[in-house]
This record gives sequence, C-alpha cells and structure tokens, in this order.
Amino acid sequence: MSDAAIVCSNLSFAWPDDTPVFHDLSFTVPTGRTGLVAPNGSGKSTLLKLIAGELTPATGSLSVGGTLAHLPQSLPLTGGLTVAEVLGIAEVIRALDAVESGDVGEEHFATIGDDWDIEERTRAQLDRLGLAGLALDRGLSTLSGGQVVSLGLAAQLLKRPDVLLLDEPTNNLDLAARHQLYDVLADFTGCLLLVSHDRALLDRMERIAELGSDELRLYGGDFTAYEEAVRAEQEVAEKNIRNAEQELKREKREMQQARERAERRQSNAARNLKSAGLPRIFAGNMKRGAQESAGRSGQLHASRVSEAKARLDEAGRALREEQRITLDLPDTLVPAGRNLFIGSGLQVHHAGRAVFADGGVDLSVRGPERIALTGPNGAGKTTLLRLVTGELTPDGGEIKRSEGRIAYLSQRLDLLDLERTVAENFAAFAPERPEAERMNLLARFLFRGARAHLPVRVLSGGERLRATLACVLCAEPAPQLLLLDEPTNNLDLVSAGQLESALDSYRGAFMVISHDEKFLAEIGVNRWLRLTDGALEETGAPEV
Repeated sequence: MSDAAIVCSNLSFAWPDDTPVFHDLSFTVPTGRTGLVAPNGSGKSTLLKLIAGELTPATGSLSVGGTLAHLPQSLPLTGGLTVAEVLGIAEVIRALDAVESGDVGEEHFATIGDDWDIEERTRAQLDRLGLAGLALDRGLSTLSGGQVVSLGLAAQLLKRPDVLLLDEPTNNLDLAARHQLYDVLADFTGCLLLVSHDRALLDRMERIAELGSDELRLYGGDFTAYEEAVRAEQEVAEKNIRNAEQELKREKREMQQARERAERRQSNAARNLKSAGLPRIFAGNMKRGAQESAGRSGQLHASRVSEAKARLDEAGRALREEQRITLDLPDTLVPAGRNLFIGSGLQVHHAGRAVFADGGVDLSVRGPERIALTGPNGAGKTTLLRLVTGELTPDGGEIKRSEGRIAYLSQRLDLLDLERTVAENFAAFAPERPEAERMNLLARFLFRGARAHLPVRVLSGGERLRATLACVLCAEPAPQLLLLDEPTNNLDLVSAGQLESALDSYRGAFMVISHDEKFLAEIGVNRWLRLTDGALEETGAPEV
C-alpha cells in the first residue's frame, strides 16, 4: 500500500448546463490520511465521484494507485437488501454454506476464491464499527441511519482498498459510533481522502487539502494546524495590503508633484524665452522639447502608479473574505436564577411504547444556562426538545414555562417563508425595528446589499441557517430560551464557525442536541445532560 496515491492532471469539469466546477486542476494526494475542505457547493463530492470514475472529466486525467473504495454521502441502498447483500458477501456466504453441506461444485470454489475467512473478517469489521451481533440476514429497512452509514463503511473496508474515499462518514452517527469510526480510520494504512465537517475527525488527519476551482492546496498537519496556517497567511496578506496601499499613495503623490513641477518649468521657460527675444522657430522647438520631456516623465509615473495598483490587487486576492458574524444582543439577556422551564415526570408514548423510563424525566432550565443534550440516536432527544417548546403535549407529567419567548430551530430549518426574501422574513419577525436598523443587522449576519433581497428558497444551507438565526435572535420579543436540534448537520466549516460566533453573542439560555464535540466546546456549554435508556442524567463534559 506504500505506493497508493491519487494523481490528477489538468482536470476540467462542468455540469450539462455548462456550469463550471473545475478548470485545469492538478494535484497529487499521497498515502496517508487527508481531509478535503471547502465551502458547500465548491465541488468536494463531485471531485470524489470523478476520482471514483462515477463522473467523467471534460479534459484532463485522474489515476489511482491500487484498489479503490468509495463511500458517498447519500448511500444508494434500498430497504429490501439484507446486511450480507449490502456488504457484498451474500454470494460468498451462500457458496460457503453449499460447500459445508457437501456440495463441491467448481462454481462454489470459484465464488469463494481466497475468501474462506470472509465471515470471520466481516464479523470483526462489524464489531469494530459498533455493529456487533448484527445478523447478516437482517433487512436494511430495520436499521437506523447511523447503522446504515457504519454498514456502508464496513462494506468498503472489506474490499481491502488501497485508496479509500469517504464523503461525510460521520453523518447520522452518535458520539459512540463516531469514536469507533475514528479508531478504525486511524488504523487504515493506505491513501485516505475524506470530506467532512467533523472537526474532531479532521484533527485526526495528517494533512488538509483545501479545494478551489483551479487549485488544491495541501497543508501539513491536522485541521487545527491548517487553521493556524490560514490565520498566519491572512496576517501576511493584511500586511501586504497595507504596504501596497501606502506604495500606491506614494506613487500618486509623486506623480502629482512631478506634474506640478513640469507645469512650473514650462511656465518659467515660456517667460524666459519671451524676454530673451529668441526667434519664433527656435522658441517653438525648445517648448516642444520641454513638453516631450514632461510627457515622458508623466508616462513613467503613470506606469509606476499602474504597477502599484496591480500589486494592491494581487495582495487583495490573497485576503480571504471576513466570514465571522459580529453582533451584540442585549435584549436576549436572562437574569441568573430565572426559571425558564420546569418539567416533572415527563412521559410520551409513541406507537403504544413509552419513550422515557418509568416515572418519566425531570428537566429544569434556569438563567442563561448553556446546555448540551447528548445520547445515542433514537433515545428521544428531539422529543424532549419538542416538549420544552410546547410543540408536543406530554402524556404524563407537569410543565411550567416562564413568559419569555422560546425559539426552536429544528434540523429542517423550516421557520422562514421560502418565497419571501431574507429582508421580508426579517421584517415579519421584527416589524417594529426601523428598516435601516434591520438592514444593518442583516449585514452583520453577512447579508449585504443584494444578498438581503434574495428569496430564501435559493439560499444554500449555511445561508439559510444565517437567515434563520437573524430572524430568531433579533426577533421581537427576543428569545430567552433557544433550542437547537443538530444545528451543524450538513453545514460547511465556515457556516459552523458563523453559528458559533452568533451563539457567542446570545445572552439567553440554550439547549442544543449535537454529536459535534468541537462545536459544543466552542459555544461555551456549561451543563451536560445525557439521555439514554429513557433516563436523563447530568454528566461532565467529555474529553475531546
């Protein structure tokens, strides 16, 4: 596996409507673990499909050293398949069963090949990914979303690939499943190229590849090292811009001074010629010579100004656009100790089955607490949030809410009117704010100029999150309790950072469901709750 690598030469690709994605892209990904990052819509998944041969480039070439396996973001699986069929071992298992029963037909031996230990290898791989005890004849439709993702990864690893492509492999995985995946990938010795917004996973990479339309830049080290390198580049770029601005001012000043000197010389020369009484033809020649000399000087200074402008433009291109949300939200302030929500013995039944343990669960939210609600998938975390917001009525127990507003951001981000613009939605949430103030606030959420007047339906996932946050956090009345359900799902790293900076400005209480440990650490969580086996318990912060 030591020679496993991905080599791309002069690759270009566009969609059938001629929308360009890549142009003349060249790079090499060596053996080892590489994380691929870029904003959503930049073509990360498309690049993996091109490497896997699922798409064909318009020009250029791609080559892969060794056996390749690819786990896409959306698995092309149907509920009628069995676990063995998803793993690609069903025919081998049937051939093994036939041989064990005494059928020694040559076709069975051809099917088995070197895979006499396939069942043992499969069982070991499933165990490592948290799928111990999963029956090979079990139907895919009976598995959770997280189990399906882990099963898909197991299927790719059973191919013993030299090159492994993974697209958002931690989507739908709870914390336990994520850490099992981290351990499995740490042992992979081939060429791993993965797309992920999971910073804990990216911090386990050996290098980070930043994708652009015509360039893929490799940074040595994990994601934290990549962020530090980008910050250092930005500091250099900002310094270069300041220097280029000063140089341009200096060149413009010198050009103006040279023009004024030339005009004074011409004026003086004209007076001297007139008083000297020289012949007209001689005086004309001297005047033309002075004008030509002034013209050459002007061209020289104009060229220097043009070159200074070019250097400023070049320095500006190296500066990345500011991506952080900066705002102050004093209206969201909640006094310490105020009871925002108290629930006692809460119980809900789904399909005749109790979601929570006997006696229900107790939950209180006081003051500006920042609460993380964790637990395995299917434990009832979203159900608990819906009880808090009042969207769901409990079948048992008592609830007391304060008069303050509770805002709920579901995974679907469905609070806004898709046909209205961002500005129109914001006006509906904050009608008493003057329009100029609303536009200023939208600019702080990075909706500037024409971007504020786009319909919500055309926004990307990250843009829709920012628009929703603007409407919720700046609404009237301001929310005292904010509930967020997996808010970083499908967000790129820039958008996740924007969410973090917005929550830093929020002064009320919030409760967030998330499996993203880095995100929870960044937003200042000070209370940890875990819901498992129907019971809600206080826990300490996990080690990241």
